[in-house]
Amino acid sequence: MKPADHPKVEHGRTGVLLINLGTPDAPEAAAVRRYLAEFLSDPRVIEIPRIAWLPILHGIILRTRPKKSAHAYKQVWTEEGSPLAAITRRQAEALQKRLGEDVVVDFAMRYGNPGIGQSIENLAELGCERILAAPLYPQYCAATTASAIDAVFGKLASMRRQPALRTLPPYYDDPLHIDALKSGIQDQLAALDFEPQRLLLSFHGMPKRTLERGDPYHCHCQKTARLLSEQLKIPTDIAFQSRFGRAKWLEPATDKVLTDYPKQGIKRIAIAAPGFSADCVETVEELGIRGSETFLASGGEAFARLECLNDSPVGMDMLEAIVRRELAGWTVES
Repeated sequence: MKPADHPKVEHGRTGVLLINLGTPDAPEAAAVRRYLAEFLSDPRVIEIPRIAWLPILHGIILRTRPKKSAHAYKQVWTEEGSPLAAITRRQAEALQKRLGEDVVVDFAMRYGNPGIGQSIENLAELGCERILAAPLYPQYCAATTASAIDAVFGKLASMRRQPALRTLPPYYDDPLHIDALKSGIQDQLAALDFEPQRLLLSFHGMPKRTLERGDPYHCHCQKTARLLSEQLKIPTDIAFQSRFGRAKWLEPATDKVLTDYPKQGIKRIAIAAPGFSADCVETVEELGIRGSETFLASGGEAFARLECLNDSPVGMDMLEAIVRRELAGWTVES
């Protein structure tokens, strides 16, 4: 029996933390600079010795890149703020309704706000003694998945009372994910006012050395693309976007493929990003705006950017199913 003066402590609950990459707090150079400083200081992201990288980061990149990136963010910013943060918030809210009161759902960004540490504190204060950390990256990459889990464990390392922890595995080849992508893409293709000759599947790029060092990301992307292409009637290609710096990156590059298509007689295309769980500056601005400009300027005639799964019904059906599977044994319904 508790003593009369025992403080009230919430306990016995299960939490789910959806994690995505991150976003600046505003589409302004100062906010972008803070975001990039955190993002590009992560040794999981930039695998260059600190003594060589930090002078470049603070002496060159953070003096020049924020203004350019802020312009890109301004083109996609919404009344809800950053598309990535807004969509991830809606995904968490939708998942909360689907899972019910037995589970507490929250979301966090690896870089920027809301931070992973604060979100874990919030879940713990609500009595979550078990937490499923769910990085929303279908394909595993050390620079994304591992970095997110590093931050989760880093927070737990500072906690006196740690919750039990599970982590969501990559789901790049999960039939639930492939079926959701197929359904979402087919519906969007059917709604177009033209018939694309090709579907380009664009994944976020990584330096080629990550593949050579054993990162499975490239293989995961290839398998997602292959499994998805086998389910679709339209011919598909794979490419990698967002090249940065002088290092050799995974190929083919999205912008080069878009430039070359018209030369090959491919002048009507659609582009999708099956490595992103939510639309963001890389999909809306880089693919939808700059990608369209590149393709049309090269002789293309019709271009369509397809949306990510986001918080669509088919996307939420998939997310609910894989989360419930990972919660098995932790909740009453399991």
